[in-house]
Amino acid sequence: MKLKGTYRIVIILLIVMLNVGCDQVTKSMMRAHINFYNQYHFFNDHVTLLHVENTGAFLSLGDKLVQPFRFILLTLLPVLALLGALAYVVLKNNMSNMLTMGILFCIGGGIGNLYDRIAHGSVTDFIHLKFGALQTGVFNAADVSIMTGFGLILLDGWLSRKADRKNAETRITKE
Repeated sequence: MKLKGTYRIVIILLIVMLNVGCDQVTKSMMRAHINFYNQYHFFNDHVTLLHVENTGAFLSLGDKLVQPFRFILLTLLPVLALLGALAYVVLKNNMSNMLTMGILFCIGGGIGNLYDRIAHGSVTDFIHLKFGALQTGVFNAADVSIMTGFGLILLDGWLSRKADRKNAETRITKE
């Protein structure tokens, strides 16, 4: 189903706002109810809730940067990228629903983390997963949104290539 016009823009903004809202609600709960050094373990210690403030980007990359590089790399460039991605989704209305949703999830997660960085000076992370030797860094709902979005984008690309190959094989068979 392809949405058009104002209705499409409203749906796009609603999806982004829901992503940002869910992220901000979970982060504010962590800030309000879990102290920095408290840890809560669940599911045989596979899931840990803890309160971490990340002053850098993914896995604290860039947390030691000095100004103005810190502002440029961790605030200005992400703002420009998110605005560009949002403009792209709004203006290019012939994308698949899966690709559109993937990009919107990435935008929503990016805005959630960017809001934290601007409003609080750091990004609140609170979930850690560990399964044997495999474990994650500490992350948040915005990170889940971003990864889900990238997953949808990759899946859309794979399905599109698969459909293109099938169409090419059908054309060759008919000739």
